[in-house]
Parts: sequence; structure tokens; C-alpha cells
Amino acid sequence: MKTSRLEAFSDGVLAIIITIMVLELGAPEEVTLNALLVRLPVFVSYLFSFIYIGIYWNNHHHLFQITQRVNGKILWANLHLLFWLSLIPFTTAWIGINYNEKLPVIAYGVILLFCAIAYFILQAQIIKYHEDDFPLKRVVGSDRKGKISIVCYSLGVAFSFINTWIALALYAIVAIMWLVPDRRLEESI
Repeated sequence: MKTSRLEAFSDGVLAIIITIMVLELGAPEEVTLNALLVRLPVFVSYLFSFIYIGIYWNNHHHLFQITQRVNGKILWANLHLLFWLSLIPFTTAWIGINYNEKLPVIAYGVILLFCAIAYFILQAQIIKYHEDDFPLKRVVGSDRKGKISIVCYSLGVAFSFINTWIALALYAIVAIMWLVPDRRLEESI
């Protein structure tokens, strides 16, 4: 089966996720600079989550540009990824209001961790369904970047119990790491 329906559905879900996040931003009730500054943590949490969704959209796009066909396992693996991504607006809103509290920082990290694991599973299912000479297999290799992300998210969740700022820094490191484009996949398309 071709990938076009899966791509269209995924693009729609990701667009809805971003829309939900921006609608939850909410404008300040007062028209003062101080009221705007009070909302800054909410905006920063939105900004990082928007970047994460953008990274997943970008990588998903490249992944399915190189993917030739899909099966039921790939469809379910994709839905698994979309499920975890769809929880990002909830944790974004929660951490935006309570960025220095342990539980919201833990929840945000857990969702990011499961998004990364779900993407790893999706990628593995795609590679498994294609031939040995499938370009994605060569490009991904040992997937060091994906594994480092999972480790950073795991460490971030663990550090959330000790210091939420260290956890937030680890989450930010992963976003920064993925903002640097991987040209190998683009060159294989």
C-alpha cells in the first residue's frame, strides 16, 4: 500500500496538535507589560513544543519520502507515534503554568520520551518491511541521535525528581540537537 493516506492523515493530526497548543496560550487579561511577562513561561513552553512538533513533522516527512510502501504494522506504529504526540498540548499547558514543579516537568519528559520511542519503533518497522538495500537502513545506521535523545529524556525525567532546571535543560538539548538537519536522508531521497 502507498504512503499518501498515512502522510495526509499524519499531517492533519500534527496541524491540529499545533492549533490546540496555540489556542491554549491565552492572552493576558490586563493590557500591561507585566501581565505579558507573567505569561512568558506559557509562551516558552509553547515555543519548545512547537519546535518538537516541527522536528517530528520534518523527520516524518523525510521518512515517508524515502518509504516505498506501508503495511498494517507501520500504520499502527504511526498511530502509536501520533498518540504520544497528541498528548504534547496537555503537558505543554501544564508545564507552562507550573514549570518549576516536579510533576509537570516529569509528565512533559515522559511524553517526550514516549514520542521518541514511538518514532524509533516506526522507523524500525519501516526498515524491517523493506529490502536489505533500503536507503533508510544505511542512512539511519545505528541511529545514534535517536538513542541519545531517548537517554537524554530518560535522564531528564530522573533529574526532575532532583532539579527541574536540569531536566528542562536536557529536554532543550534534544530539541537543539534535532534542529541541526541530517542531510544524509535528504540526499537519499
